[in-house]
Amino acid sequence: MTAEVRVRYAPSPTGHLHIGNARTALFNYLFARNQGGKFIIRVEDTDMKRNVEGGEENQLKYLKWLGIDWDESTDIGGGYGPYRQSERLDIYREYWQDLLDRGLAYRCYCTEEELEAEREEQMARGETPRYSGKHRELTTEQQQAFEAEGRVASIRFRVPEGRTYTFDDMVKGPITFDTAETGDFVIVKKDGIPTYNFAVVLDDHLMRISHVLRGEDHISNTPRQLMIYEAFGWDPPIFAHMTLIVNEQKKKLSKRDESIIQFIEQYDRLGYLPEAMFNFIALLGWSPEGEQEMFTRDELIQVFAANRLSKSPAVFDTNKLSWMNNEYLKNADVARVVDLCLPHLQEAGRIADVLDEAGREWITALVALHQDKLRCASDIVPVTELFFRDSVVDEAEAAEVLAEETVPAVLSAFLERIEADGASFDVEGIKAMIKEVQKETGCKGKALFMPIRAALTGQTHGPDLNQSIVLLGKEKVAARLRERLA
Repeated sequence: MTAEVRVRYAPSPTGHLHIGNARTALFNYLFARNQGGKFIIRVEDTDMKRNVEGGEENQLKYLKWLGIDWDESTDIGGGYGPYRQSERLDIYREYWQDLLDRGLAYRCYCTEEELEAEREEQMARGETPRYSGKHRELTTEQQQAFEAEGRVASIRFRVPEGRTYTFDDMVKGPITFDTAETGDFVIVKKDGIPTYNFAVVLDDHLMRISHVLRGEDHISNTPRQLMIYEAFGWDPPIFAHMTLIVNEQKKKLSKRDESIIQFIEQYDRLGYLPEAMFNFIALLGWSPEGEQEMFTRDELIQVFAANRLSKSPAVFDTNKLSWMNNEYLKNADVARVVDLCLPHLQEAGRIADVLDEAGREWITALVALHQDKLRCASDIVPVTELFFRDSVVDEAEAAEVLAEETVPAVLSAFLERIEADGASFDVEGIKAMIKEVQKETGCKGKALFMPIRAALTGQTHGPDLNQSIVLLGKEKVAARLRERLA
């Protein structure tokens, strides 16, 4: 094994970047950067039937969006390529032929129907289904006879009998498997494509991968991989199997679970900040020392330690993600938040696709007014709805306020000042008008401010009243006050 820390994220382009895969990539990235090592991306694309168009590109695009960079991959090359499995078939062929030549693998001509019948018979007997090894010792004549029938062989690895394999997992501790639990397994399919457990060993060894951080669903693959390492006389990497991500009902996160948004590009489209997502994902199954939860990428690199990986499932807390993204949005430059909000306002038909300078200034002021309340940029549509309505919809509390005896006097006095010639319709001007209404009516505090807010917005709580009035605009404010007084 190389002394240099080299880790990899190896996605299959069978879909877009999922939250679970993003976590695997992020933990490998943090580990590599913390250890001064290399982070490699290798594309496992040999399942041609399941590959989706743009899958690889989406994976790389959204890893970059999250703030993850890498040292070697399909897009930048490196000294251990190719980094796409479909381009490594000649390499795999050399090694599986070596296993055949040494009798550590053999050709199996069983049909799918025969294998299924075998499985059903074993289950009927109460046995765990496993390949019986019926083609382990075929003669040359028997092989030729099968080939004459038109049968195509797969290649199976000859599992050592009566052996146990143990590895010391960085998360789980020592794990032991008995070979009695494993039948001879396929390493090359009938179509000549190597299986995952074979190809991943060759790739990891030849790319000098020192540590493998992956989900615990891969634990059952590990003994098969250890057998292949042993067959070639290679030292295996150090394994760390991370616990599952579960939803708030403690059920395994499934792509069919609609209670949680699961793909990174969806978070991008909704207006989550990548640095918030990076921070949140880093805490899914890993915890720092102390109570701090908000970290920059550089801070996470500095404090990341694999021995802090959790032994318990990581709960995907949607409320915590909303809180965290809100914290990042509150502290972001308003121009950046405006750029995130614009597509949502445009898609909702609230604003034009092309804005002039005045329109941009108005939207900027609108976003700034609500910035501290946004969980994600798409929230700008519902939270600003009252600024785009032709009429006001009253909440129950607002209706109660508007029924109070002094309300007509307050609204009438305010309307008079709004319509007065030379009235300054900016924040300072509005403040002055409301102060004059106070003097005229004798109303102050809630009796003064609540009726104005309720009449104009239909609400009793909201962002800064003076700025809200300015953004509503003189004509809309006057029209809403007249409607209330009619």
